[in-house]
Amino acid sequence: MENTKSELLIKIKLRFELRNSRFPGISWDKIEQKLLNNPKKMNSLMQMEASGGEPNLFSYDPITDTCIFFDFSAESPKERRSLCYDDVALNARKENKPKGSAMAMADEMCVELLSEADYFELQQLGDFDLKTSSWLLTAEAQRKAGGAIFGDKRYGRTFIYHNGAESYYASRGFRAKLEI
Repeated sequence: MENTKSELLIKIKLRFELRNSRFPGISWDKIEQKLLNNPKKMNSLMQMEASGGEPNLFSYDPITDTCIFFDFSAESPKERRSLCYDDVALNARKENKPKGSAMAMADEMCVELLSEADYFELQQLGDFDLKTSSWLLTAEAQRKAGGAIFGDKRYGRTFIYHNGAESYYASRGFRAKLEI
């Protein structure tokens, strides 16, 4: 486990250094220490990496000393696809059930799904989900009506759509958010 943690820290350090112009005055040592001081969060980050998310620092607030990591994989993480939105939707399916739900997997990983606002912010940093799509945190009113939202980027623009929460596709997964 320790070797895996060291390997992950090296990967995240390299990703951080590629985008460190976004974080003037913030050293990798500070970020690394926060990770090492939070073993549960480090475990979540390891799960984000293992499932194909390529996590990287998305934001840092020096006032609250808070780091937020997002999945930066070009496409929705491979090991988090073919999931319906939540367990209510999963249990409502009578046949052809997927292997699970995005919300349950996120809960197991101790991470959150990106919100619609998070997704738009991520898309400002690059082109993500050009071939896939990602479930997004959905408001309770839409969930109660049976739907859920997801996003992707097509034709140079970010789109947010809706679908029945019980639907699932081989190209739809979810992107994780982790606050430390």
